[in-house]
Amino acid sequence: MNKFSALGLSDLLTKSLQDMGFESPSEIQEKAIPVLIQNQNHFIGLAQTGTGKTAAFGLPLIDLIDINDRHTQAIVLAPTRELGQQIAAQFQNFSKYLPEIKVLAVYGGAPISNQIRALKDKPQIIIATPGRMIDLLNRKALNISKIRYVVLDEADEMLNMGFKDDLDEILSHTPKEKLTWLFSATMPKEIRRIVKTYMHDPVEISVNSGTSTNKDIEHQYAVVKVSDKTEAIKRIMDVTPKMKGIIFCRTKRDTQALADDLKSAGYHVDALNGDLSQAQRDRVMRQFKAHALQMVVATDVAARGIDVDNLTHVIHHALPDDITYYTHRSGRTGRAGNKGISIAFISARDQRRLREIERNLDASFSKIEIPSAKDIAEKRILQWAELLAKTEISSHINHDLLSAALETLSSFSKEELISKLVSNELSSLKLDKSNRDLNEAEGRSSRGGDDRGSRGRGRDRGERGGRRSERGGDRDTRFGDKKKEKKEGRRDYSRPKEWMMLNIGKQDAIRKKDLVEFIAGEAKIDRRDIGDIVVKNDRSYFEIEKRQMDRVSKSLRNFPLDDRKLEVSQSTPSGK
Repeated sequence: MNKFSALGLSDLLTKSLQDMGFESPSEIQEKAIPVLIQNQNHFIGLAQTGTGKTAAFGLPLIDLIDINDRHTQAIVLAPTRELGQQIAAQFQNFSKYLPEIKVLAVYGGAPISNQIRALKDKPQIIIATPGRMIDLLNRKALNISKIRYVVLDEADEMLNMGFKDDLDEILSHTPKEKLTWLFSATMPKEIRRIVKTYMHDPVEISVNSGTSTNKDIEHQYAVVKVSDKTEAIKRIMDVTPKMKGIIFCRTKRDTQALADDLKSAGYHVDALNGDLSQAQRDRVMRQFKAHALQMVVATDVAARGIDVDNLTHVIHHALPDDITYYTHRSGRTGRAGNKGISIAFISARDQRRLREIERNLDASFSKIEIPSAKDIAEKRILQWAELLAKTEISSHINHDLLSAALETLSSFSKEELISKLVSNELSSLKLDKSNRDLNEAEGRSSRGGDDRGSRGRGRDRGERGGRRSERGGDRDTRFGDKKKEKKEGRRDYSRPKEWMMLNIGKQDAIRKKDLVEFIAGEAKIDRRDIGDIVVKNDRSYFEIEKRQMDRVSKSLRNFPLDDRKLEVSQSTPSGK
């Protein structure tokens, strides 16, 4: 008996799984499918990315669809269009032998008119991003008042991306008697609120929810200055020419800056972030899957939709502040029994944070040294020489061409010819001619800064005692720890000030001194113009001199965060 049949799935579904090469269910599939197939309970599944969640909810959902009913019976909400497309593709494969089942993915970045036309084909399952679902509901192009199932995939990510109100709006259009299946890597209080509001007595199953990592992944770290990170990545790519993977950055700006730097140096990379159009994102993914790109530089959210097998490496340009994000990131490699390597670039002052991740995830990190240009040259030339020695002489070689080449080169000795060949190969490597040692000593602060202090903005801190040029380090260095009080003087609390509010807070790992630097830097005002600061969970309040209010508002409004825009308004915190 097929192991999936034992879970209660129909023969036609298990047949499609056999065609796809599915042999044994993963832990989340083994635990979730028997519960969901009973069609009796609301359900909560806590599991990380890469654990097989799509099949865990997709297989029982397809099995429960009434093929004789051509109305919409289920909606699946996903945080990104890439993930939505990925789910839809999987559903199509699952329902290979069930042609009566129609699946449609709707998402932003594509013409809504085409999607409205596709809805007329009456798909029983709709996979949607929250924003596009709201658009379709507002246009009355979609009726979900009689659906039987709602699946919230990566619910924590949807909340992190600011879809809380959209989810409430969508769920308000659904019938009370539906079943809700919620899948998430973490369980913050906002998800508990959704559970309490929309799910009565749900069955909850947890599978390694952020407390362990894949044992097929080797975790490594390198201690380097912020200003040397790009060069360090080049050297890692040079010494491992067959690597294929993802470089994670905190912000869209970081991804684009790093990708541009690497591309200009001749590396086959591109950026994947929320600023790209759907066509641009599709192009990048096509090139990545076709191996035209060696690496993709992505934000955490943009990488959610990447479904590429056999990635050898994940590189953390900066450590994430949320430990579960480290698991999400590193879990992109080491899949399906393959080995993978996760490399974190840290500064000397980040080591405490690294040890915290190590303890929480029960993972052992080994330190690596960034190779010198000389080391890379030696290894690459040796690999090249071995490959050249193994190259078979073609029987189709043009005799006239060979004779002409021999005549041209006949005046050189064997040593001279080899020297020329080696020199030619070395010039193609584009190595750092300075041969600088990029490795920082452990236990002392990096002059280039560290990577703490700004989950939302991706700030790499500058050296203590002064603000370093953004050109000397990461391009996007907004939030950070700058100690310039003594040099600039203390803030003047005597001048008239007004309170303003920003839609970032503790959940974005923002601190008071980070906000001071960010506001002053973006609005180009004196730090002393900023007064008291109050940081709440999802918002922050700051006092600002009245004469600077308009300048600050214009400078900060709609400033791009990872997946939303910064909002600024005049508002006073309670108790002030």
